[in-house]
Amino acid sequence: MLPSLSLLSMRACQLKDLRLSFQYANFTALQRLDLSYNEFKSELPKWLFNLSSTIHSLYLNYNSLMGHLPKDLLNLRELEDLVMEGNNFDGPIPDWLGHFKHLEILILGVNNFSGSIPTNLGNLSTLIDLDVASNPLTGVVSERNFAKLSKLKSLYITSYSTLIFDFDSDWIPPFQLKELLLGFSNPDLPAWLYTQRSIETLFVSESSFAAPHKFWNFLSTIPEVLLDGNLIDGDMSNVLLNSTYIDLSSSGLKGCLPQLSAKVVFVSLSNNSLSGELSPLLCGPNFSNGKNNLLYLDISFNNLSGGLTNCWMNWKSLVAIHLGSNNLSGKIPSSLGFLSNLTSLHLPENKLHGEIPPSLHNCRSLLVFNVRNNQLSGNIPDWISHGVLALQLRSNHFSGKISPQICQMPSLIVLDIAQNTISGHIPTCLGNIRTLLFNNVSRNKLSFQVLSSYSNSYYRNDDSLELVTKGQVLEYSNNLHFMTLIDMSSNNLSGTIPPQMFSLIGLHSLNLSNNRLEGEIPNEIGNMKNLESLDFSTNQLGGEIPQSLSRLSFLGYLNLSFNNLTGKIPSGTQLQGFSTLSYMGNHDLCGPPLTKICFQDDKHEHTKLIDEDGNQSKFFEWFYIGMESGFVTGFVGVCCAIFLNKKFRHVFFKFFYDLRYRLHVWWSST
Repeated sequence: MLPSLSLLSMRACQLKDLRLSFQYANFTALQRLDLSYNEFKSELPKWLFNLSSTIHSLYLNYNSLMGHLPKDLLNLRELEDLVMEGNNFDGPIPDWLGHFKHLEILILGVNNFSGSIPTNLGNLSTLIDLDVASNPLTGVVSERNFAKLSKLKSLYITSYSTLIFDFDSDWIPPFQLKELLLGFSNPDLPAWLYTQRSIETLFVSESSFAAPHKFWNFLSTIPEVLLDGNLIDGDMSNVLLNSTYIDLSSSGLKGCLPQLSAKVVFVSLSNNSLSGELSPLLCGPNFSNGKNNLLYLDISFNNLSGGLTNCWMNWKSLVAIHLGSNNLSGKIPSSLGFLSNLTSLHLPENKLHGEIPPSLHNCRSLLVFNVRNNQLSGNIPDWISHGVLALQLRSNHFSGKISPQICQMPSLIVLDIAQNTISGHIPTCLGNIRTLLFNNVSRNKLSFQVLSSYSNSYYRNDDSLELVTKGQVLEYSNNLHFMTLIDMSSNNLSGTIPPQMFSLIGLHSLNLSNNRLEGEIPNEIGNMKNLESLDFSTNQLGGEIPQSLSRLSFLGYLNLSFNNLTGKIPSGTQLQGFSTLSYMGNHDLCGPPLTKICFQDDKHEHTKLIDEDGNQSKFFEWFYIGMESGFVTGFVGVCCAIFLNKKFRHVFFKFFYDLRYRLHVWWSST
């Protein structure tokens, strides 16, 4: 059977088991077998390694395979590539792996291998890629583990347990790496690291180490540096970052901001303890000509102070800026208007004041504008790019009326202007926002990504927003483009809720709470079939809750409290399923889930306590009137017959005399 087959790939075929029928196949010429990304969830059968002695490449990664690695692997004497990552193999890494004569790729990462790394692996003189990362390995790693690995180009070695590096300080490795991933428990980086002159990508994860000045000089020679999630003891004040891709987020960095070279494309310094001003990073003399490649800048969640600086014209290539959660003050500089490629501008949680500069109108590529929780004032700008998808201005001092121009943003999916002092009426044209008229917002991609030139890594822009929905603050990041929201809560809006607003059937969350809105809730609200969160609380809304509200089957949060709503809560499992908190503060509202019983009819359904059926009520009314008149007529007729007809009078009294006599005889006899 298929004696000439050299390559067999059943990658990602949702296979559940390794069928026994394979062991009877004639695969004498098979060189490459790829069974990766299936669902075997079993141990490796021994017959698998007797299929063909000519196999060069075996890919079994990401299959949930378990147990120990069987020694029968040695039957595959010509093996060059052995890829086993992403399984549940356990036990020690077997030392007999060092007996392979031609092995070039050994990938054992993301498993449950324990114990120490066998020194026999250092005998694999043909090895190019070695990956034992993300295993609970322990023990000591020394130069003996790499003694003969002169061809090694990629080394991944980390542990989520205790792994100690014990290298001689004078040891010079026989290899020059291109890619290195380290994770260790030592307080210092291994000295041999500084002998590597060909590294293109350096990963260090979940480690704690000191970073002397020579470390930063060493990093400047590496194009791709990923050191996020460490605890680095070092000062960045006089450091020049020269790498193309740099991620130093969540690494305990302190001091002032470093300087950037024109080579940098992606830099993230977020979630550290960096302080000082932005000027040293952005306004150096090297950038006055504007010749640089920077696309992504993230310095959020630090202790930066001072102004936003006004030299953004030197960084015209920028696509995303994240400066939130610092102590930045002053006004938003007009030079940001030079960034015509800018798609994301995040400045939340600072102390910025003044008005939004009109120059931002030139940022025609802007998709996300987030200035949440500052001290900005003035009117909501009506010149913001019509292509904006998410506009978050909440928790500022914006005032004035909502301009109808805001309805000219056909791509808008998030409008958050809550907690300001905005007044006037809600524009009726909000019902014309094209993106919200349909339930197909997933096509609106907010993020961009950059593929590394040196590895398979993708660098993504994280357009995360904190939005108030369903009564809580939720963070939307990778799923932001699926969210649709209008939040105008905690302002001074007045007038009625325009019924045109309820044509936005693609809207998921609507919050108009804590304003001065009046009138009735329009019956058209039943059209918003995808609505999940609705908050009209703390207004002056009156009238009855429309029956159409019970048609919103996806509604998971409802708050109509503290209004002037009246009548019975419409029947329907959705509305009765909410707690009484959803309706409290409406004194004339009745019916489940409230304990107050309805004593008056509403427009749609009469209560049983007074008048369950109009026709039945009228029937009993005429019945009692007829009964009374009939009794009076009969009584008068009998009296007239007794007194006016002598013969009838004798018969009548004789009947009662005989009746009395018979009763007396019966009573006496008993």
